[in-house]
Amino acid sequence: MDQTVFLFDILLPALLQGLIVTLQLIVCSAPFGFALGIAVAVGRQYGHPVISWFCKTFVFLIKGTPLLLLLFILYFGLPSIGITFTAFTASVLGFILCNGAYNAEYIRGALISIKDGQMVAARSLGMTRWQAIKNVILPQALRRAIPGLSNEFIYLIKYSSLAYMLTVVELAGAGKQVATKYFLYTESFAAVGIVYLVLVSVTTIAVNILEKKVAIPGTVRATPAAQL
Repeated sequence: MDQTVFLFDILLPALLQGLIVTLQLIVCSAPFGFALGIAVAVGRQYGHPVISWFCKTFVFLIKGTPLLLLLFILYFGLPSIGITFTAFTASVLGFILCNGAYNAEYIRGALISIKDGQMVAARSLGMTRWQAIKNVILPQALRRAIPGLSNEFIYLIKYSSLAYMLTVVELAGAGKQVATKYFLYTESFAAVGIVYLVLVSVTTIAVNILEKKVAIPGTVRATPAAQL
């Protein structure tokens, strides 16, 4: 087969469709994973001992469970107890849980780094404990957590390819289908790799810009994502 025909008439259209699905997975997962990470981190660091224990246990279980196994449980295991999800929904739920657990660790570390005097100063101004956390502690912590959160977002881009194991034809899955059908594995997977590289590069640039805009004066630095 002519390489030009294969590239422009077969491979690129298939990868475009797969890319759209990948972006849908990311857009549906990242915001909820971020919100879950904040809730778990704050609950673990400042919540009632029972809430803190549940948050700690959640992080322990999710971090200790391979993501692929978690996806299999959500998609293949839960139907045995009457809970059924589509492949796309199961993938998104798995990504949210995984993303949220790791985000929680980054945010909790940032919360710990905030000096106790910040809380004391906020309380002296008449704020309640939760007002101080919401308006003083958390905004600073999120700024400091940007490098870790950006890395986790990049990991989300990469492990979104696991959705193909649940029959969701995303970017990597589309490349595999084309490669299997036409026996052009090198060309197909090289193209998939280039697309992922572009996604990661764009994300890295965007995060670096964001960090410089919101960074606490005197703390601006290149994110670890920029080193990938």
